[in-house]
Amino acid sequence: MTTTRLRRDAAQNRDQIVAVARALVDEGTPLQLNDVARRAGIGVGTVYRHFATPEALLETVATPCLEALVAHGERALADPDAWHALEGFLTRTVEAQVGDASLAPVTAAPGNALPRTTELKTSLWSAGTTLLDRAHAAGAVRPDLTPADLVPLMCGIAYAVQIHAGTPTDRIATARRYLSTLLGGLRATPPDA
Repeated sequence: MTTTRLRRDAAQNRDQIVAVARALVDEGTPLQLNDVARRAGIGVGTVYRHFATPEALLETVATPCLEALVAHGERALADPDAWHALEGFLTRTVEAQVGDASLAPVTAAPGNALPRTTELKTSLWSAGTTLLDRAHAAGAVRPDLTPADLVPLMCGIAYAVQIHAGTPTDRIATARRYLSTLLGGLRATPPDA
């Protein structure tokens, strides 16, 4: 992947656009490029030069979170304990979904505006699938659980947590509790058996 160096002022504008978009996403406001330009105090044309669509901007906002999840997935793949690796990966994934408002719409989108997003989502899916396959091979999870089941289960937890809202700390604690309950049902045998 080649990157083009931006002039200093262009780089500052891009950083300002992303920061404003991050703030809008965090407050729950849908991204509109005209609104971003207005809040950033720059011209609409400048925003469009950097981001052709709101989806491209949203994916850029989500990229650091996706990169962190991919890195966590890579570390989880190195864990020799298949159950512990899967549990840690799913915990970090649901925490990210609850903690970063840009993640759910980007991961749920049927297509991607940026090649980097496609790359990251593919890596994330691959890590999750491999971790689940390892857990199956170790006899640690129910044999009927598929990789396609994991996404809606994690999204369901994130959605349930959002409904119950509360502070960010409360949401993370609730997400962990819900995930712990779900993981108990996914295990092939209870840990105390």
